Amino acid sequence: MGCEALLWGAILLACSCGPGPPRVGAAPLLAATYVLDDANGLGREFDGIGAVSGGGATSRLLVNYQEPYRSEILDYLFKPNFGASLHILKVEIGGDAQSTDGTEPSHMHYENDENYFRGYEWWLMKEAKKRNPKIKLIGLPWAFPGWIGKGENWPYDYPDITAYYIVSWILGAKQYHDLDIDYVGIWNERAFSSKYIKVLRHSLDRLGLWNVGIIAADGDWSISKEMIVDPYLNEAIEVVGAHYPGTKTVQNAILTGKKLWSSEDYSTFNNDVGAGCWARILNQNYVNGNMTATIAWNLVASYYEELPFGRCALMTAQEPWSGHYKVESPIWITAHTTQFTQPGWSYLQVDGHLEGGGSFVALTDGLGNLTIIIETMSHNHSKCIRPPLPNFNVIPQRATFYLRGSFYMVQTLQVWHSRLDFESGNSSLFQQLHPLQVWRGRFSLDLNVDEVYTLTTLKTGWKCGYPEPPPPQPFPSIYSDDFNIRNPPFSEAPNFADQTGVFEYFVNASDPGDHVFTLRQVVVQRPITWVSDADQTISVIGNFKWVNMTVTCDIYIEKPRDGGVFIAGRVDNGGIYVRDSKGVFFWVFADGTYRVTSDLAGKEILMKGLAGVRDNAWHTLTLNIQGNSASGLLNGYPLWENVTISKPGNGWAALGTHSFEFAQFDNFHIEAC
Repeated sequence: MGCEALLWGAILLACSCGPGPPRVGAAPLLAATYVLDDANGLGREFDGIGAVSGGGATSRLLVNYQEPYRSEILDYLFKPNFGASLHILKVEIGGDAQSTDGTEPSHMHYENDENYFRGYEWWLMKEAKKRNPKIKLIGLPWAFPGWIGKGENWPYDYPDITAYYIVSWILGAKQYHDLDIDYVGIWNERAFSSKYIKVLRHSLDRLGLWNVGIIAADGDWSISKEMIVDPYLNEAIEVVGAHYPGTKTVQNAILTGKKLWSSEDYSTFNNDVGAGCWARILNQNYVNGNMTATIAWNLVASYYEELPFGRCALMTAQEPWSGHYKVESPIWITAHTTQFTQPGWSYLQVDGHLEGGGSFVALTDGLGNLTIIIETMSHNHSKCIRPPLPNFNVIPQRATFYLRGSFYMVQTLQVWHSRLDFESGNSSLFQQLHPLQVWRGRFSLDLNVDEVYTLTTLKTGWKCGYPEPPPPQPFPSIYSDDFNIRNPPFSEAPNFADQTGVFEYFVNASDPGDHVFTLRQVVVQRPITWVSDADQTISVIGNFKWVNMTVTCDIYIEKPRDGGVFIAGRVDNGGIYVRDSKGVFFWVFADGTYRVTSDLAGKEILMKGLAGVRDNAWHTLTLNIQGNSASGLLNGYPLWENVTISKPGNGWAALGTHSFEFAQFDNFHIEAC
């Protein structure tokens, strides 16, 4: 591990020999002064910067990385004074349903079922806590298992049941993983129920979980209108959280007297424009909107990039098979705030708008430490994915700061600097510069466009790095998985990305032969969905660019009469668009028939006939796609051939079921190019 030495050349810092403050850089076009003073009290309490894992399945591939690369990625995200040094981790409470880039398994697939070791969010929270014991943990559901709605696609008809389900997750986190959940949400970006929120608060209090705060409603600010006229609702909620607020709040939210958070934001491709977006909103969510926490969707792009919102994360780790990952520029933009503040610090009462465009915030720990973060992001270089960004201008400027109150005696500030260079592409990220001398409580700084500065009394900042990870490699063109693992570290097989349904390792105690250890689809009732899940279940795997491929898999239909399974190639869609998936789908059914379709919905039939397959018996399917032609084998013998394929021209391999039904898969093998 090597750490970067001090860099002296990005700005010039000089001490004046005569009267006047230190000067920084060349003559600016505009000059303005700003006063930082704590004599009349402080502003709102700072609650931290964080990121979301989930919503959904965004960390799916991370768990499959080998060491040391997996730990390196986690260090860049969570280790204090190292990389992003996040203060908050928000995770999806898995609901067995599609929640953007995949499904995450529930801890209660069925009413009489509890398992607190499914998925990877438990593991991720423990890894975050291991690195930063003070990190705050949040759970939020995007979807719910179907039994909660008793047949309705709605979680609020039986609020006691929904509250029981959520509280069970919180209790399970503590009982099985020694994790204390700090906050819990209601239903991501969907309708809220005031009655349910009160029932949830009562349920938490009844079990002694007074320290678990409720965030609501993880959509717009509209819940605040009800809170100001319903004191019981207002009392139940600790944080008013809005998504993608465009740095603006509303008066009703302020009138609640509650903490205001941007509880999901960013969601932007993680190049330098994404970094500019992130830099701007980290400051301006407070400057414009009084929001004291900002949480990025998402933490790490550990999902196939061709799924929706590819690389909309703070960093990228989507190749566990190669070990390659990339520390993207938003990581170091995050560090400008997180390495020099902590939850519990307070903002200073100051306007925060720079005269030449851009913004600044100032925070203190109340013990004499001061951190100032300045950003001068231009409009075109800081557009987030949403909402639309009104036009504004940023110009080079000189900012003179006067330190008053307890900060008057500050003599030196450490300087950290980033410059996003959109012309040459040679951005300078999170570089430590020569300390700045403060002269009689006064200093000046020349600011160019698309820069971030952190000025701080803290000397704890650190830019560390690991050796370069291995180079990127495509998914292996020959890949097999026999699922023969007795005690799997995770419930899901590596690299399979569930898009509807949940596919888990399974021990088939009834089969003493070759199929004891299998992969099983376990969701048998349509969940309370967040988006339009498919009516079939599907898990994709491989390289989206694959054209020619041979997919082989042993299959076991458990549902009699109308049960069915498929294997597929050239699958072109997933995530929130899973219902529209096209490809080449080879289906067999318990009634002895087969079909070949060009869509997951099974409506575009290319060929059909009798196969002789039955339920509760193992069969081997083989799908061969070469150019514009496809053929299929059953148990090693040709079943159909010379089916003409027009489109799509490439895509993933996949397996799945005809409905929400139990089915098993074994000895998956693919050869592709």
